[in-house]
Amino acid sequence: MTFPPVDEQLAIIRRGIEKIVPEQELAARLKESRDTGRPLRVKYGIDPTGIDLHLGHTVPMRKMRQFQELGHQAVIIIGNATALVGDPSGRDETRARLTAEQVEANAADYLAQVARVIDLDRAEVHRNGDWFSKLDLGGMLELCGRVTVAQLLTREDFAKRMKAESPIYLHECLYPVMQAWDSVEIKADIELGGTEQLYSFMLARDLQRGEGLPQQIGVMSPILVGTDGTRRMGKSLGNYIGIAEPPYEMMKKFMQLPDDCMQMFYELLTDVPLESVQDLLTSDPRQAKMQLAETIIGEYHSPAEATEAGARWVREISKGGLPADIPVKSLSRSLLTDGTIPAARLLKEAGLCSSTGEARRAIQQGGAYLGEELAGITSHDQQIEVTDGLLLRVGKKRFCRLELAD
Repeated sequence: MTFPPVDEQLAIIRRGIEKIVPEQELAARLKESRDTGRPLRVKYGIDPTGIDLHLGHTVPMRKMRQFQELGHQAVIIIGNATALVGDPSGRDETRARLTAEQVEANAADYLAQVARVIDLDRAEVHRNGDWFSKLDLGGMLELCGRVTVAQLLTREDFAKRMKAESPIYLHECLYPVMQAWDSVEIKADIELGGTEQLYSFMLARDLQRGEGLPQQIGVMSPILVGTDGTRRMGKSLGNYIGIAEPPYEMMKKFMQLPDDCMQMFYELLTDVPLESVQDLLTSDPRQAKMQLAETIIGEYHSPAEATEAGARWVREISKGGLPADIPVKSLSRSLLTDGTIPAARLLKEAGLCSSTGEARRAIQQGGAYLGEELAGITSHDQQIEVTDGLLLRVGKKRFCRLELAD
């Protein structure tokens, strides 16, 4: 098989990647692959812990698709065994455990969504339950005997819990060992994931070395921020954009993105040349946001649906106009901390919502806005800087301007 020159492959692989470990081995492995005509085996594992995939999940999936287009072998691990344990990566508390029935139901839908990004006709798909179900107690003890507790406690998430005196359950310690063993089973050359997976990636190298296998290279993406522009994208935080959401719902969420996270979204979620992105962000940030939205929505639906979603947003939101008699609401300065107040409380105090619960729902549904450009409020605990005359809107008809009072 003929592969592109190594330099060309590296340029594509490195886009949107925060860390390659060990980086010096990647060029050599690509050269060996090109010289021998053997595709590299590129692993990506995903646990079916929920039903809907969001854009944060697609970051390593898009990189997998790029490896496929370069001629390499995609190997997808559906973690039906590890999902029963729960990934502790990046978490300050234990995940709620799922039943085997819940995991199986989720797994069926996951592959249909993964197929929107990765060419499954050219991919190997494995379930890690296939090998872990054959591992008896003796085999599991032998595997665990290759890893020390001291090693496990160097994980950043476990270290944080130790410091906070939060519990770490024994089953959670098994997760990185199981994830690493997946790399042994499928003989991974490269593993894709986020930077929070560094420990598991390095542990996989140790286990592969112990089995006399070539050691994998970790290719790690940064964590995609959510629509609030600060925290990692996640369904539990309500700051996600799901790839199966209707086009217009996706459009509304894209148009709420803070300007300062646009560069990251373009780099991680599109193939638009970065020099073009910078020019567009500088000259017309709103048009850059619309182009981003239409590009990504077009991938998961169709270009025609993306264009219509953009046109609808312009009609209903951007060009909606303001009423002539916007009421003025008084807000006590005593409610502010350093000039700011959480968004949900602000909407309640301004009289636009009857309770903070209603305000939370309005924000989560993409129906709360502020400022003359009616930028979307993206999180109920977003700290809003309040000034005299600040414009607020909830839904299509509820408006007010704030007047600060002592």
